[in-house]
Amino acid sequence: MQRSPVYPACQELSGFGHRGATKQSVLLHTAVAARAALYTRIGGLPRSGRAEVSGVRVAVIAGGVGAARFLEGLVSVVPPRDVTVIVNTGDDAEMYGLRVCPDVDIVTYHLAGLADTARGWGLLHDTFHVVEGLRRLGEDAWFNLGDHDLATCLHRTLALRAGRALHEVTAATCAALGVEARVLPMTDDAVATRLLTDAGTLPFQEYFVHRRTEPEVRAVEYAGADRARPAPGALEALADADRVCIAPSNPVLSIAPVLAVPGYRDALQAALSAGQAGGARVVAVSPIIAGQAVKGPAVRLLASLGYEPTALGVARIYQGLCGTFVLDRADAALAPEVERLGMRVVVTDTLMRGRFEKARLAAAALGLE
Repeated sequence: MQRSPVYPACQELSGFGHRGATKQSVLLHTAVAARAALYTRIGGLPRSGRAEVSGVRVAVIAGGVGAARFLEGLVSVVPPRDVTVIVNTGDDAEMYGLRVCPDVDIVTYHLAGLADTARGWGLLHDTFHVVEGLRRLGEDAWFNLGDHDLATCLHRTLALRAGRALHEVTAATCAALGVEARVLPMTDDAVATRLLTDAGTLPFQEYFVHRRTEPEVRAVEYAGADRARPAPGALEALADADRVCIAPSNPVLSIAPVLAVPGYRDALQAALSAGQAGGARVVAVSPIIAGQAVKGPAVRLLASLGYEPTALGVARIYQGLCGTFVLDRADAALAPEVERLGMRVVVTDTLMRGRFEKARLAAAALGLE
């Protein structure tokens, strides 16, 4: 595959494993590289928590904790107002009579700086008096929701019953929590991820939380997706973005439900075509490192569904949807095979241990074209 020439400004990103860029992206590369050099010198982000590169509009397809961590890094290198996040709602559920949107909430909480990052879900320092009280009363309260998390769900449920759309409620929640990025549910319509397992057909939360992903999965369906419509503004955000990122999320449980809604797959393909000269307007980050998922059942699930449970297997799922694929250094040997799929490859450290690693990975994804 013919490579585009590497310009000097891009070579400053050698620590990110960049393999090439087009002339049009030199200015962006220079800015991102300068920030990366700054981070290296000071050992992290400035005290403000942000060192932003302005003028780059970014749309992210996201779901789960990996996406939330990636987004924390992204809004430290790009002004949050320039970021639109389109979040999976296939794992939404009704719990205790309330509408729960786990992926929307974990993304929102991380962007607000309120997430319990050690646990990976919920709000920091939350209490669980309501759920504990339900158990004392004999309820099988297997789905943990903190008290303040329950308040979010109660607010959402009341607003939905009053006739507001999910994207409107989400925007109001983000405003109340000080989130400047635009967070959109993938759709206002009902879509449910269901897993066909050796224990029967299970709703997502039954499989993921109650049964702790133990049943063997034979197939996955996204009920209602074929009749759903993208949330207002979502397709426009993808069309207008300078970079579209597929976050390091589970490709089957977090990204596929979004792509199952008519319009999203076409929008990604259109964005990819618009960037064909550089081949990388759409960038995907692998959620798998050295054959292991950082969190969750991605590896086992991919294998049970017949996919290769590696970063290369994820790249094959995204073939035709993205022009660049970000691999961890541990998977550098897979780069030639990924390139044969028609993608450029960036090799970097993708494990997001802290703020610096999150920002560095986001900068690596943005510095591509």
